[in-house]
Amino acid sequence: MKKSRQAVKYILSDFLSASVAWLLFNLLRFVVFTSSGEVLLLGDYLMYPWIIVGQFIIPVFWLILNYFSGYYNNPYGKSRLVELFSTFVTALFGTIIIFFVLVLNDIPRTTSVYYKLFGGLFGLQFVLTYIPRLLITQNGLKKIKSREWAQNVLILGAGERAVKMAADLHRVGYNIYGFVREDDRTPVLAKQEEVLGNIGDIPVLMERQEVDEIVLAAETNNNNVLLGILYSLYRYKCPVKVMADRLNMLSKIRIRTIRGIPLVDVTDNNFSPVEKNIKFFLDKLCSAFALVLLSPLFLYIAWRVKRDSPGPIFFSQERIGYLGQPFRMYKFRTMYTDAEADGPVLASEDDARITPFGRMMRKYRLDELPQFWNVLKGDMSMVGPRPERKYFIDEIVKTAPYYYLLHNVRPGITSLGMVKFGYADSVDKMIKRLEYDILYYENMSLTLDLTILIYTVKTVITGKGI
Repeated sequence: MKKSRQAVKYILSDFLSASVAWLLFNLLRFVVFTSSGEVLLLGDYLMYPWIIVGQFIIPVFWLILNYFSGYYNNPYGKSRLVELFSTFVTALFGTIIIFFVLVLNDIPRTTSVYYKLFGGLFGLQFVLTYIPRLLITQNGLKKIKSREWAQNVLILGAGERAVKMAADLHRVGYNIYGFVREDDRTPVLAKQEEVLGNIGDIPVLMERQEVDEIVLAAETNNNNVLLGILYSLYRYKCPVKVMADRLNMLSKIRIRTIRGIPLVDVTDNNFSPVEKNIKFFLDKLCSAFALVLLSPLFLYIAWRVKRDSPGPIFFSQERIGYLGQPFRMYKFRTMYTDAEADGPVLASEDDARITPFGRMMRKYRLDELPQFWNVLKGDMSMVGPRPERKYFIDEIVKTAPYYYLLHNVRPGITSLGMVKFGYADSVDKMIKRLEYDILYYENMSLTLDLTILIYTVKTVITGKGI
């Protein structure tokens, strides 16, 4: 809730700042043109329709640009230096767009006027945006430091390393929820009343829903032990952070310091805020376009499904998605209605439960088309790890507990695992396919998404599904 309110403050501030900046810029344009010999009345100039409309459209343009820049993604506890750089770059980029789209339509007597207008627009936009942002950020950091907005941190470990980390986090405004012993042999240096139990007690502690983050600060240097502990924490769907000196047990993760404290968020993926927002927007746009464009194909498939076997046209099933939340995933029905009368069973290549037309749909992946609706709703993405049922997830994590990492991104209609491995008809094969999904998670990028989509089109055209 605090993050939402803070984001609203930034959005309102940016809208008002952009509106004021555009008004002042138009006054600057009026001065520049009248000083160069143009005969204009200020009242008439400001009442031009394009100036009046611009007072609304231009601030909206800046909000859209700021959204895609990722500025509103993390409104809580911003870095002032990062904020300065982000505001500068966005203001410069937006000024270039506005200047070439709108201002160059003006034809002054001398080209030097362009430099004045460009500098004026950029200066006004940057200064009037940055100062209110800085004030909001300063106020937020003050509340964090005074612990009015403090995050509750559970520290896994109770030895020297954990106590030192707790002191550093407390210094920058975190609340230390408590310590958890890694085992009974490691010396405990934390205060006895702050030790809440051992590793086995973490599920009970997390059920209270009072912990915002977990920090792994165990004393052991055994990588296998550390990884085992780390994998057991992914299921809690909250940020898990590890000290940067443990990087030898991890791979391809980015270090993000917390005001000088070198902690690595191992539950974060490599997508930048800019890429996340572009991906989310393209998912919505492409899914809406696909639903409209493919509607004749939808009607044909619906007719064929109904004609092929008795039962509903669509098949829906609960899957586990982003942040471990369940959702209903939709497909065209490819099996007979009593296919899972005896419980969950994975489909195989020669599965007798698959209808004749269903077999053709699965071969060309046509049964997945209704999932564009899931993408439009926000349950899924175009590209991402395939969502699984809880029954099979519970089986997978017995062998591969790091599967929970995949819940940090939206599941996809297609995935690297699907194009490189294909369908899996056993839990062992699902774990094998998981290697590709983890590889995707560690290397997420818009370029990789595009590559997977190209491979998917090739799979559909060649009919390489089962």
